[in-house]
Amino acid sequence: MSTMDDLKEAFAGESQANRKYLAFAAKADEEGYAQVAKLFRAAADAETVHAHAHLRVMKGVGGTADNLNAAITGETEEFKKMYPGMIERAKSEGNDAAVMSFENANAVEEIHAGLYKNALDNLGSNEETDIYVCQVCGNTVEGEPPDKCPICSSPKKMFKKID
Repeated sequence: MSTMDDLKEAFAGESQANRKYLAFAAKADEEGYAQVAKLFRAAADAETVHAHAHLRVMKGVGGTADNLNAAITGETEEFKKMYPGMIERAKSEGNDAAVMSFENANAVEEIHAGLYKNALDNLGSNEETDIYVCQVCGNTVEGEPPDKCPICSSPKKMFKKID
């Protein structure tokens, strides 16, 4: 194992901790524990600081064109290779909730790859437009959100505008 392997593992761990702590914060808020929620959000932010530091040391952030290419590669790998295998395993195990989670993510990763490709193809002349994310499945759309999400059928009100 090398230091680079350690950095990759640490980056993954810090990234996962960030997401988990934000979910924990939302649950604490829901249960009325505002101070605990604040603590979870603070820790999540600190984990982001750590993850970004590790990523910088790995030289994992390039110019915008390089970053778009890396994103296209990653998203394409997910929807073509990673998620299809996961979907099949979940189906074979009869885990319908996992199948739905994986299928939603798989469909959205393909959309992300297309959005990144379009951004790369138009780099330097990109017009600023609103972007919305479905808070049920993660579907990401430019412009106005649809009345009904084409991935999970959620209503338009489930789309969050991203600033």
